[in-house]
Amino acid sequence: MSIWWSLHLRREAASVPLARRLLLGTMETAGVDPDVSYDLSVALTEACANAVEHGGGAGGGAGSASAAYQVTAYLDGETCRIEVTDSGPGFPGRRTRRAAPPARTGCLAEHGRGLGLIEQLADHVHFRNRPGRGAVVSFDKILKWREGALLKVS
Repeated sequence: MSIWWSLHLRREAASVPLARRLLLGTMETAGVDPDVSYDLSVALTEACANAVEHGGGAGGGAGSASAAYQVTAYLDGETCRIEVTDSGPGFPGRRTRRAAPPARTGCLAEHGRGLGLIEQLADHVHFRNRPGRGAVVSFDKILKWREGALLKVS
């Protein structure tokens, strides 16, 4: 058995915990190990926050495509894949992996850590641009299961 869901969300801060809660609820119901669920929920939170902050083009009014982003999650077999797609300017340059963030002055910088955190929490991460249509952050993690889990792969 597998589970997948997709959300079309407004680029508003309130949408981030909604996506996170749906992921955590799905994983709890399926029987995914809580530590794995937590790691994926933090990575999802960072990807969604990035889409909310950077994921729209100029002039993105409430009815425009740039006022929204999409989250899709797939739990299938031993893997969970999550994709967050926005309609912003995309990532600078063409790269599939993000280099370590540059050193910052001040130890409490609030920006620039999210993509690096996703890389630390997931097993495989891809950042890609869709020319003229935004960016996609996708990440996979091998799942661990609780005893008696509904979707546990034998």
